[in-house]
Amino acid sequence: MRCPKCGCQEDKVIDSRASREGATIRRRRECTGCGHRFTTYEEVEHEGLMVLKRDGRHEEFSREKLLSGLKKACQKRPVSPQAMEDLVDHIVAAVTAKYESEVPGEFIGKLVMEGLRGIDEVAYVRFASVYRRFQEATDFVHEVKKLEAAK
Repeated sequence: MRCPKCGCQEDKVIDSRASREGATIRRRRECTGCGHRFTTYEEVEHEGLMVLKRDGRHEEFSREKLLSGLKKACQKRPVSPQAMEDLVDHIVAAVTAKYESEVPGEFIGKLVMEGLRGIDEVAYVRFASVYRRFQEATDFVHEVKKLEAAK
């Protein structure tokens, strides 16, 4: 691991801890060159897991893209970054438990919508508007009425 301060490639691990319910390992490191301390995270790489898009294209599954979509849906909403991280962890776990090489985008979209429905209804409707490709205002009204009926 390269030191972010001096660029030296020699370091020693001072502390290791499981993070995000065992999904990642957090390591505190100290550069042997300059003594600077820094943190790194290790997580399992889900190589080869492809998402089958609606139009038939394949795209590599990306945790970062999933988190980015959640952040857009939750923008300016009272949703903590930790709640978004937890939802992403839940979705990644569900996807990797059920699929090995190819996951339908629809499966991921449904998991995101279920998770957002429980976290923030406005974020849920925002995501649904993009995911379901709302064309008219009546589409929003219909979705909000479904939310109210579920209560």
